[in-house]
Amino acid sequence: MKRHVFSFNSKTRLASALLILPQLAAAEDYYRKTKGYRVEPDPDPPAYVRNLSKTQFEQFRDVEWLDVGLDFRTRYEYRENDLRRRNDPTSGATLNSYRNDPDNLWLLRTRAYLGVKDILDPLRFAVEFEDARSYNGIYERTDADINEFELIQGYAELYFDQALGHNRPLSIRAGRMAFEQLDRRFIGNNQFRNTTNNFEGFRLRFGKKQNNWDLDTFALQPIERLKYAFDRPDENSWFYGGILSLKQWSDFITIQPYFLGRKVNGDPYNPVALNRVNDQDIYAPGLRVYGVFGNSGFDSDANINKQFGRKGATKTVAGKSVQVMEQHDALAYSLEAGYSFDHDWKPRASLYYGYGTGDKNPSDNINQRLDTFYGFNQPWSRNDYFSWDNIHAPKARLEFTPYKEVRIDMGYNAYWLESETGGWNRANLRDRSGRSGSYLGHEFDIRLRHKLNPYVDWDLSYARFTPADYTESLDKGTTANGPFTSEPSNFFYVEVSLNAFGDGKPKYQ
Repeated sequence: MKRHVFSFNSKTRLASALLILPQLAAAEDYYRKTKGYRVEPDPDPPAYVRNLSKTQFEQFRDVEWLDVGLDFRTRYEYRENDLRRRNDPTSGATLNSYRNDPDNLWLLRTRAYLGVKDILDPLRFAVEFEDARSYNGIYERTDADINEFELIQGYAELYFDQALGHNRPLSIRAGRMAFEQLDRRFIGNNQFRNTTNNFEGFRLRFGKKQNNWDLDTFALQPIERLKYAFDRPDENSWFYGGILSLKQWSDFITIQPYFLGRKVNGDPYNPVALNRVNDQDIYAPGLRVYGVFGNSGFDSDANINKQFGRKGATKTVAGKSVQVMEQHDALAYSLEAGYSFDHDWKPRASLYYGYGTGDKNPSDNINQRLDTFYGFNQPWSRNDYFSWDNIHAPKARLEFTPYKEVRIDMGYNAYWLESETGGWNRANLRDRSGRSGSYLGHEFDIRLRHKLNPYVDWDLSYARFTPADYTESLDKGTTANGPFTSEPSNFFYVEVSLNAFGDGKPKYQ
């Protein structure tokens, strides 16, 4: 009799186990980080945030419904022969003068975060403040460095934990938000910069990143950063899209088809020249894939994007400045391949190639310059000289960890214009004749990162950019516009980050 009862109970347990297996599979974490250099998106909530129950404060071990963060960062930058474009601080017009004096800049940034979850579900909310300042610079102050006493996130969220099945939520956010997606080249917070990209609008997400698939959709207005006043949304612009992440085979490959778009209802004939904005309707479908090749040590990260639509341009017709709607037709792709060696220092060597189209002819009605939307430029250049437009950019890089909590990476980059007449946008250099060639120059960079303790980490970096035929030709007296020079530029910085709640993780990649 006992044997019969035991058999019955065993069958019951087996049946129960079979019933919950699909649920266990659905609860599995499918998300895998990319090994690509500085293209892993910042998590949500941000990396400096911790759940209060997991902080050093023992008395809050049961407060699992509150996320908190307090972060301070200071960075000293020395820049010599800086080629980045400048704007007149009064009119906003682009200046064509070269920065011939070295800059010694101090940047300070403080961020604080509070997020409430679980206890009021489905209602959740989060707020994040930022105070960004700069001191001792000799050039005009910009909104890349300064954004005082600002709300960079403030949203409410309806989070339905099991709406799409076991462990597969549906979330709806509304308000001001900052986030990163894909490889950060189109949507990035730009964490290295002193100020943050952010938006106002709506974000609807099906699933979460741990699921075997999720779909992130959004319709947002970009925030106009005001250095000393409260930021405001650009009410004439909408940035929208959807990103599907397929992670069923994420141990080998993650697949991300996506669509991005930008719509601008401009004001091209505003009587104030500084306020004139041209219309835009740009559509940008793309595909990103990344992963590892089994246990071989090889990894890859690739992205391709095709853009089309219409983009307004101001041109002189019959002696008058008018808006002409040009056809927008651009293409970009990037490919990184790496190999991780079986060594105590965990070395990884990688090769990269990036390509983005530039405008071929400023006189026709076709625009081929890629719209980089709100991307993160540090993966292109430590000097921040380049973005994903009008460029051929091969790169070789080595990363390793010689001691625990010490990471070193170094790289060599070279740059060519995709279109010789399209210009170097971030340096405001353009030779419309094309006679200056396409070779822009090459850059070497090295960086050391050290986590001193759970509350403090610091970075040290140096980069040198050497101009080539293009800038040297402009320096010899052609009529092209721009702050041209043949002198190399040097960029050195040292940075210290303090995290009040001691997560000890790097604040950006």
